[in-house]
Amino acid sequence: MNRLFFMKNPELFQCQRKLTTDKNYFEGWYFKNTNNENGISFILGINIEGKDKKSFIQVITNDTSYFINYSKNDFKFNFNPFLIQIGKSIFSKEGIHIDIDDNTQNLKIYGDIEYSNSKNIHTSMFCPNIIGPFSYIPFMECNHAILSMKNSIYGSISINDNKVDFNNDIGYIEKDWGCSFPKSYVWCQGNNFKNENTSFMLSVADIPFKIFSFRGIIFVLIIDNKELKFTTYNNTRIKKFYIDDCSLNIILKRGEYELNIYSKYEKGRKLMAPIKGKMQKDIFESITASITVTLKKYNNIIFSDTSTNCGMEIVYK
Repeated sequence: MNRLFFMKNPELFQCQRKLTTDKNYFEGWYFKNTNNENGISFILGINIEGKDKKSFIQVITNDTSYFINYSKNDFKFNFNPFLIQIGKSIFSKEGIHIDIDDNTQNLKIYGDIEYSNSKNIHTSMFCPNIIGPFSYIPFMECNHAILSMKNSIYGSISINDNKVDFNNDIGYIEKDWGCSFPKSYVWCQGNNFKNENTSFMLSVADIPFKIFSFRGIIFVLIIDNKELKFTTYNNTRIKKFYIDDCSLNIILKRGEYELNIYSKYEKGRKLMAPIKGKMQKDIFESITASITVTLKKYNNIIFSDTSTNCGMEIVYK
C-alpha cells in the first residue's frame, strides 16, 4: 500500500512503521456524539516521543473530561475493515464500543453507539481531503482529515452510572496526525442546526512551513447536499478575525461569497495535545458552544442558521 492509497483512505492508521522507530509522532481520531441536550466525544490515539510510546483515550462531556493512558501494546488496528482498538474499547466508522475501567480516576465508562448514513466531503486527486494539495507535502507538522461530516447515531454511553442515550442523533468523525498540533489555532464544528441537512467545520491555524509560517484556513459548509469550501488553496482570505473571552467572529471572503462565523462560548474542558509527539500541551474544548453561520453571495444573504452543541477549541501560543 503506497502513500496515495493512505491519502485516499485517511481513516486508516497512516504510519505503522513509526511503531518500530523512535521518531516523534502522533496520530489521533476524534468521534463526536450529540443529542439535543448532551454530548460526549472520544479522542483516541497513539503518541511517540523517542523510545516512549503510548496510546490513550480522552473523553469530553458537557461538564468534564478524562485522559486514560494505555501502553503501546494496548493499541491495535485493522485496515479492512477499518478498526482501532485501545484496551477493550473499539472504534470504527460503523460504530464504537466503549469499555473503560480506570481505578486511578474511579472511572467506569461503557456502552455502544451505532453509526449509519455517513456523509462526507467531496474528494479528488487535487483534493484528497480537506487540506487539499497540502496532503501531498511530506513534512507537514500536522495533517487533518474529515472522516464523516455527519452520521446518524443510536445507542447509549454510561459514565459512572450516568447514562446518555442517543436515538437518531448526530455524530461527526475526524482525525489528525504528524508530530505537533499548531502553536495557535481556532477549531469549531457543528451540525445541530434548525435546518437538519446542514453541517460545518472550520479551522484557522498558524502553519509552520520550513523557514516561515502562514495562516491556514479550512472551512466546509454542507447545506442540503450542496458543499461549499473556503480554504487557503482556493484563494480564501480573512476579512475579520476577532476573539475575546466569550465570543468569536471570523469573516471569510472567496470570490462572490462572504462567510460570517459568530460564536458565543464558555471555557471548555481540559484536553491534552501533542508537541513533538508528547501529549503535554493543555488545550480546552467546549462541546456546548453556539455558532451562527451566515453566507452571502454578492452581499445578499443566502443562508443563515445557528447550531447548538458545537465543538470549539481556541488555542493561543
